[in-house]
Amino acid sequence: MHITILTAGSRGDVQPYVALGKGLQAAGHRVRIAAHHPFRDFVERRGLEFAPVEGDPRRILVQEAGQKLLTARTNPITLLKRTFEAAQPILFQAFDDYRRACEGTDLILFHLLTALPAASIAEKLGIPSLPAYLQHVHATRAYPTPAAAPLPRAFSFVAPLYNRLTYPLADTVFWRGIRPLINRWRAQTLDLPPYPLQSPFREWVTARRPFLYGFSPTVLPRPAEWGEEVHVTGYWFLDEAAEWQPPPDLREFLASGPPPVYIGFGSMVTHDAAEMTEIVLRALALSGQRGLLLTGWGGLQERDLPEGVFRIASAPHDWLFPRMAAVVHHGGAGTTAAGLRAGVPTVVVPFFGDQFFWGRRVADLGVGPAPIPRNRLTAERLAAAIERAVHDEALRARASSLGERIRAEDGVARAVETITELFD
Repeated sequence: MHITILTAGSRGDVQPYVALGKGLQAAGHRVRIAAHHPFRDFVERRGLEFAPVEGDPRRILVQEAGQKLLTARTNPITLLKRTFEAAQPILFQAFDDYRRACEGTDLILFHLLTALPAASIAEKLGIPSLPAYLQHVHATRAYPTPAAAPLPRAFSFVAPLYNRLTYPLADTVFWRGIRPLINRWRAQTLDLPPYPLQSPFREWVTARRPFLYGFSPTVLPRPAEWGEEVHVTGYWFLDEAAEWQPPPDLREFLASGPPPVYIGFGSMVTHDAAEMTEIVLRALALSGQRGLLLTGWGGLQERDLPEGVFRIASAPHDWLFPRMAAVVHHGGAGTTAAGLRAGVPTVVVPFFGDQFFWGRRVADLGVGPAPIPRNRLTAERLAAAIERAVHDEALRARASSLGERIRAEDGVARAVETITELFD
């Protein structure tokens, strides 16, 4: 069977699907990954087919509309509509690229961010498709949707009701923002009728369509409300540690003192990188910890660093994180998974989207302090969180135990088995 996987976003949105693709390939399938241009080498070096897609999110996030999406507190429907309209040329080109990538394939797997073009393409080409998400969309009283702000603990007595209501609310906000754009593309490019007023996302769920979730049932236990069509497989990890050779200066730094604290904000492109870097360096000084900074896409500034702080451009999380005293990051699903798997405490500084959900989940599991939203981040607050992550022995024991349980799971194998049962 030839399988095409459509994904979009940062490396954290691509890497799990490469791991899944390698698992499917090992089971005898041909696999193509459709992702943004910068990931070609990353995908092809791992033996998978690659289909380039326009719409590198860095180009969107650095624009004014993209920055407003990260920081704005205005009407979310209006903001989404304006963001999608500003990005329409890039998005339409990306949708066309996804369509070309799917020609001649037997099955389409798709990331949440590619759900609408993927479903439209599958409809047009008559190809079966399967949602394969890193975040859940099925409603439950146990957790809110990852798109919603966590409920303050003071109101926990209404949490089940709040959690359940966040799903239709978030769905309505997103659907009203993107509906004009996707329907325009369906009509102009695919010659398909428009989606109705009701969101197709809700229809997929109520129709009990099969879903694949690439997160750990240990981290997010499967709620009783979800039907048998919902498959929670475990994380889709790409193991790179055995093949990666760290540079000598990194080895020397790690050997020169106690384990440092990792700090990196992944794909978060900000216009205040200098301020962020100053906060981070001061927090390390206040907490008395050594630090290892990942400069990423622009969350931290490249500048002269004090003694005891080391900077790297990139390194496999499965090699790096187990060597850290704690990890501080933005709370992306992939980075959160890697930190939890490593068995070290996690401090989350969420910027937007599902990062707030994962930050709260880390705290609820007792493996990290409460998240510190980016707009409330100070050196003093970050230093206090780092100190707790490094010195709270009970927290560290819980993190270690959780890591052991996650490492015992094989999400890729379970996902491949499920896909085979459903479609082969």
